[in-house]
Amino acid sequence: MLRSSIIRLAVAAFAALAFAAVPSASQAASGNVRLVINKASFIVGVAGGQGTLRFGRRSYPLSIGGLSVGFSGGVSQASLVGTVSNIRRASDVAGTYSTTTAGAALITGGKQVVSLRNEKGAVLQLRGEQIGVEINLDVSGMVIGFRQT
Repeated sequence: MLRSSIIRLAVAAFAALAFAAVPSASQAASGNVRLVINKASFIVGVAGGQGTLRFGRRSYPLSIGGLSVGFSGGVSQASLVGTVSNIRRASDVAGTYSTTTAGAALITGGKQVVSLRNEKGAVLQLRGEQIGVEINLDVSGMVIGFRQT
């Protein structure tokens, strides 16, 4: 009887340690991002750019590629800064982000605020300015990867 109580206690302690070791969303980290995205579109748009992730004490160069389909036209450049949250390692930032957008920019000062999520659960909160001439009502996808230096 004493032996079975000790075994139960050991199993309960092991289970408690196992649950404590599983990282929760509250233990996920965040980083800062800076992106510059160039876009040209007429119905179908293409975008490309680069950026930097600052995570922990390191900086990681990023590459950005994208495609949009819908009512869109123009040429623009967006300079965005913000945060990425719900990541445990820098590689969680890499992935495909998507959103449905509507907006316009004419020459200078078009404000952009966007929140995106990738398949790993990383959440980008970006803000910045867009310059150029562009009108859009489209479904956009953006792929972020790590740039080779």
